Amino acid sequence: MVKIVHGVAELHDTAEEVLREIARTGIVEYATVVGLSGDLGAGKTAFVKCVADILGIKETITSPTFILEKIYIISKNPIFGERFAHLIHIDAYRLHSGTEMRALDWDTITHDPQNIIFVEWPEQVAEVMPQQTISLSFEYVNESTRKITF
Repeated sequence: MVKIVHGVAELHDTAEEVLREIARTGIVEYATVVGLSGDLGAGKTAFVKCVADILGIKETITSPTFILEKIYIISKNPIFGERFAHLIHIDAYRLHSGTEMRALDWDTITHDPQNIIFVEWPEQVAEVMPQQTISLSFEYVNESTRKITF
C-alpha cells in the first residue's frame, strides 16, 4: 500500500492506520518489529512521534541517533489495550552489523511479545531483523509531503 501524506495530521492518521493493522494481527509469540526505511529527513522519527502520541506516551520523543535506543512505557490504550508494555525506538544509522545490534540486548527485547519495536535504518542490521518485520518506507517528496509505502 502506498500513501501520499501531506503534513503532520495525515502522518498521524497513517500511524493510527498502521497501529490498527498491527492490532488486527492478534497477539504473537515475539515482539512486533517495524522497520522504518528512508533518507534522512523523510519522516521516520516524526512517524514514531505520532505512534507514541496515539499510544498515550507523554514523554518527548526525539531521535535516538546518538544513544541508539530509547524505551518508553505504554499504558493501557484504546488500540492495543494492555497488549504492549513498551515502545522501543532504535536508530541503527550508525550501526554496521547485527553484532552491534545484539549489544542493545536485541535477542531479549525481540523475544518479549509485550514490546513493539520501531527500528530506523533496518537495512544497516538486516541480518538480525526478524523475518516477520513489518516494513515501512518513507520518501521525501517536498517540504510538507511524504510518500509512505507499507
